[in-house]
Amino acid sequence: MKPFSHINATTLDEAVSVLHGGKSSLIAGGTDLLGTLKDNILPEYPATVVNLKSVPGLDYIREEGGTLKIGALARLADIAEDPAVTEKYTALAQAAKAVATPHLRDMGTIGGTISQLPRCWYFRKPDNRFPCLRKGGSECFAILGDNRYHSAFGGAKVCATPCTQKCPAGTDIPGYFEQLRAGSWDEAAEIILQVNPLPMLTGRVCAHFCQTGCNRNATDESVYIHGVERALGDYILENSDRFYAPPAAETGKSVAIVGSGPAGLSAAYYLRKAGSKVTVLDSKEEAGGMLMYAIPAYRLPKDIVRKYIRALEKMGVVFKLSTKVGETVMPEELERSFDSVLFATGTWKRPVVGLAGEELTVFGLDFLMEVNKWMEGKLGAEVFVMGGGNVAMDVAITAKRLGAKKVTLACLEPRDRMPASAEEVARAEEEGIIVMPSWGLSRVVEENGRVLGMELKRCTTVWDENGVFNPQYDDCDTTIVRAENILMAVGQKVDLSFLDEKYQMQLNRRGLIDVSGETAMTSRKGIFAAGDATTGPGTVIGAVATGHKAANGIKLYLGCGDFRDSGDGAGKTVVFDAEGVRNKTPLKLRELGAEQRRLDLEDSTTPTREEALAETRRCMNCGCHAVHPSDVAPALIALNARIVTNRRTIGAESFFEVKVAGNTVLDEDEIVTEIQVPAPAAGSKSVFMKFAFRKAIDFPVVNCAVVTGDSPRIALGAVATKPLRAAKAEKLIAGKTIDETLAEAAGAAAVEAATPLPATKYKVQIAKTLVKRALLSTI
Repeated sequence: MKPFSHINATTLDEAVSVLHGGKSSLIAGGTDLLGTLKDNILPEYPATVVNLKSVPGLDYIREEGGTLKIGALARLADIAEDPAVTEKYTALAQAAKAVATPHLRDMGTIGGTISQLPRCWYFRKPDNRFPCLRKGGSECFAILGDNRYHSAFGGAKVCATPCTQKCPAGTDIPGYFEQLRAGSWDEAAEIILQVNPLPMLTGRVCAHFCQTGCNRNATDESVYIHGVERALGDYILENSDRFYAPPAAETGKSVAIVGSGPAGLSAAYYLRKAGSKVTVLDSKEEAGGMLMYAIPAYRLPKDIVRKYIRALEKMGVVFKLSTKVGETVMPEELERSFDSVLFATGTWKRPVVGLAGEELTVFGLDFLMEVNKWMEGKLGAEVFVMGGGNVAMDVAITAKRLGAKKVTLACLEPRDRMPASAEEVARAEEEGIIVMPSWGLSRVVEENGRVLGMELKRCTTVWDENGVFNPQYDDCDTTIVRAENILMAVGQKVDLSFLDEKYQMQLNRRGLIDVSGETAMTSRKGIFAAGDATTGPGTVIGAVATGHKAANGIKLYLGCGDFRDSGDGAGKTVVFDAEGVRNKTPLKLRELGAEQRRLDLEDSTTPTREEALAETRRCMNCGCHAVHPSDVAPALIALNARIVTNRRTIGAESFFEVKVAGNTVLDEDEIVTEIQVPAPAAGSKSVFMKFAFRKAIDFPVVNCAVVTGDSPRIALGAVATKPLRAAKAEKLIAGKTIDETLAEAAGAAAVEAATPLPATKYKVQIAKTLVKRALLSTI
């Protein structure tokens, strides 16, 4: 064991004060904690262990006012033999007697046994060899491992899954996948629309960071979330009249949005859905921003963008195009005319690199916007592109498809750190583009103003030891790339042309609009900003997320709603396809061959609904599948007991919760002080039964507690992530005389909601039988 301080608390307040400081553990009976410390199973070791047994007066068992009261330090052996418990609260006495061995029951306390940690063998492996979800890790090893003693009623979501955590919008990917597996496409659509109203667009151009977080990467390949999102997005667009319906009620508030890129379009959706009148202004002839003008049609067909715009228009969003704020209309006018204004002006301006001969190069974004005009008379030319992101790949591929003889692309980053997605890099190389990672710009090679090429110098590092962008070069290692045309795709600057001496707002050190991290409000009251104007050049999904945040901030400012975090869904029951997760071959999009690809034709086709469904079955829906090990827990739930702590009184059914390093709802400085069990109703009987492979010591494979009478209660243990009420079985037997037929039907009803893994199907049969036997034993 590692060293720790030991404190014998003399009062509950003293124990609580130590626990309140954190990094402390409570010891009651000591039958579990010392073993966990010895085996070092948890990622954090307590600095202090607080002995609760030294607090006097917590080991009583007595009846008061028709209620059985048991102190938290009452020993299980005493509870099992207490005459009143044995006679009136039989299920509790039987459960206490079923725990482990006589020696352990002599030490173990009722407060300790209901608060014990999971008994999953992955969780309990010494030296924390399996950093699972319950220990702050990212996965449940039982999903693909040996899970014969795990849950037969699905898993429990402990925290946001790694894929969700990687998504800038926080999309509940496993949540909408689960709905798709159930055939509920509309419910899946509602889940994704909560955080991303543009899935038909992001499903094509998203950087899909989510896939880097997928736990399948550790064994084979990630779930192809991108493809599934695209299929769902197209379904949403096909049914846009339902998913982009006008709001049921109007708020009477009006909002102007400057910029119609992904941030502006995202905000427009959420604000209009909430009932605000939304007007979107844009300087271009068509709405869509970068989606329309910068991303090539072979990646994002423009009719998809236009269909989304039309869907917003049908919601009631008004678009005013060819309107440049700062010229056509002044920002002060917008402030006077609207209740709130959102600036999502993007990054359309060219940055100055400081390169000798830079005036002879072309800005990559300008090239993409006027690509056909730019390439006139340049077929067969050699083109050099500088940049390692997706924009650079778009520029290079577009030049090649337009007829450039040779295209060379260079970037500062090493190949494995290039900002562009691996798919985009592979696409470029497949089409004959030469990719040169780890090279930086030196100078433009020219003669009398005519471009001959670019001299490059070796980039040795891109970031310093703190991860800050700070490229370093080897000036002695240079090379020249021959090219008549040089396209720069190394960044974009924010468009702040609407600001002047009369209309100002605070900028940050990077020259971006400074906004509140919580509401996205700028230094001007009621004025908000989102997208690349606040973050610098980023991804489409990142802009969508900032637009959503700004919309929430505006709703709060206007008094039209709030933006409380909906939480990570912890505690929610989750299921996965046990056969589907064994499939190691991910979905692949059907793509045109390199020789068939054009600028005006999408390179790939959307997966069919059947293909998307098959891919969702590969999702592990990462939740914890460890069962709650307590024998006493189902007895307390069946007896409708209450758990009293130093802060509150909690119903037994609500006491148990699946969370990191815990099985209860207790806070870190909360202590169980008493168990209260109401007197049984006249004529009722209670029974506890347990199935274990070794009766003398084992934790339950399945256990069951029943209470009969007019208000029957049935609880199962060790079959789910927490003790489970069998509500359907209770309803079935209520007010009826128990017989063989009814008991068997109740057993079947108790397990009706089971979703067993192949290895846990036997638990369902045992649970069904235990319920039947327990009920018959009360006759």
